[in-house]
Amino acid sequence: MTFPLDHLVINTLFDMDRAAALMSQLGFTLTPRGFHSLGSINHLMVFEGHYLELVGLPLGTDVLRRDVLESPRGLNGLVFQAGEVDTCLGRLRHSGLTMLEPQSFSRPVTIDGIEQLARFRTIRTAPDLFEAGRVYYCQHYTPELVWHRPWMSHANGCVGLGELVVVTSAIETDVSLYAKAAQAHAENRGSDVWAIDLADAFRITLMSPARYRERYGELCVEANGRNSFFGAIVCKAPDVGRIRDLAAPLSELRSGAGERSLVLLVPFLNTLLEFRSDR
Repeated sequence: MTFPLDHLVINTLFDMDRAAALMSQLGFTLTPRGFHSLGSINHLMVFEGHYLELVGLPLGTDVLRRDVLESPRGLNGLVFQAGEVDTCLGRLRHSGLTMLEPQSFSRPVTIDGIEQLARFRTIRTAPDLFEAGRVYYCQHYTPELVWHRPWMSHANGCVGLGELVVVTSAIETDVSLYAKAAQAHAENRGSDVWAIDLADAFRITLMSPARYRERYGELCVEANGRNSFFGAIVCKAPDVGRIRDLAAPLSELRSGAGERSLVLLVPFLNTLLEFRSDR
């Protein structure tokens, strides 16, 4: 059984205020700032069944989440829905993946004036398996505190995430690893391009650096010496024109347009967002 997408993660490090302001200006509804028991902070952009997360680190404290602190800025996390963590852990180890031990954490959430505790349990693949970023699995004990209906409507019209682009110089090795991680079949889509389809029409696309440059040109994110990295998030946006209008006055962005898409590079986050009306 294929693991569905739970969320993707953009690491803002100590630039959370700037990142949250930009995503709000792009028309996303952001959840109120969360404070994890592990020592990180976050905002979510929530859709049906999954979400996009900004994660960062608070200022003025020594209690900092080490896996976030030691990860590069930008698109840096791929998270699958675990269902039940212990069962998930057994399946993944049986597939030959080296897994870390489960970790539990929480964060307070206030809804309708009542503070409650959102609780999670996660497992992560060994850090050396996926150079592109953190790959892990999340069990939600309190999903109603994440998928809260008022947070799931966005002024820019986005309705979900459609694709994660993974750029790799070791495509044959990485295709096998990501297929094991997703428990899904990988399909060759031409020279140096592979696709792994999950539930809800979400796709992990792996491609060589040359094919990545063909697709995005001068808007590619910086590899920063990595042989593998997460190159883009594709968002489902029925009205690309609405996104274009929202992005036009934002000087921090660089943009490019296709027939049915808008590509936005956020240089200070080293993150590429593609909005497509057909994904």
